[in-house]
Amino acid sequence: MYLEIVTAEKKIFEGDVSMASFPGSDGSFQVLNNHAPLVSLLGEGVVEYKTNDQRQRVRITGGVVEVLKNKVVVLADGIKE
Repeated sequence: MYLEIVTAEKKIFEGDVSMASFPGSDGSFQVLNNHAPLVSLLGEGVVEYKTNDQRQRVRITGGVVEVLKNKVVVLADGIKE
């Protein structure tokens, strides 16, 4: 599936992933290929995704995620580095 992580200032990540997990406002959740359509609020925490057997992490301050037809878009309020 295709994942995009963006903030108002810049694009953080864009590419194919096999898995992504998110800090949902009501608890964390994971998205895999062919996931059902979804829109969810995100809380502060870590977005983790897997590319070519490597796990990557990005700490966000909150935001929104949309999952539709194997495309996942994260609109993050901000990034904590």
